[in-house]
Amino acid sequence: MPLRSPIKHCRECGQRVAYRVPDDGDTRERAVCPACGTVHYENPLNVVGTVPFWGDQVLLCKRNIEPRWGKWTLPAGFMELGESTRQGAARETDEEAGAQIEVGELLSVISVPRVGQVHLFYLARLLSDRFDPGHETIEARLFREDEIPWDEIAFMTVRETLLRYFADRRRGHFDVHNLEIA
Repeated sequence: MPLRSPIKHCRECGQRVAYRVPDDGDTRERAVCPACGTVHYENPLNVVGTVPFWGDQVLLCKRNIEPRWGKWTLPAGFMELGESTRQGAARETDEEAGAQIEVGELLSVISVPRVGQVHLFYLARLLSDRFDPGHETIEARLFREDEIPWDEIAFMTVRETLLRYFADRRRGHFDVHNLEIA
């Protein structure tokens, strides 16, 4: 079932929109302004983050915000306008963990259609094992694979990314993993 964001009024003229298939050859129902004809497209949000590593350990952040307060996650968040996915991932890592990193290659692309999101995680080599977490983080800490609090991971996208990271690390080669979480 397609998601419908709560667009109620036209961003151009303020009139109430109607959901219908536009007359321009589109095949999907969109929010269309009956007054000025503006078509409002609703697209997925990008969540960008990193898998910061230090030797055989990864950095996780304990969330100080909802959803999933008190659960562990990789540093990640919504991409901002005007930044690349890589820049957003680095910014989120700095904001949430206060970690100094060198962003590497893309590790995972995970579509989450039910919430209208796409999550992208990059490998990131930590340049220091000292962290200065921001207000969204209770604690930033390094974990070896056998120390990961798997039952306390905040999001399925983070869990799947970590599983692939450690599997690739054991193989000695990192691939890009393209997944979908239903």
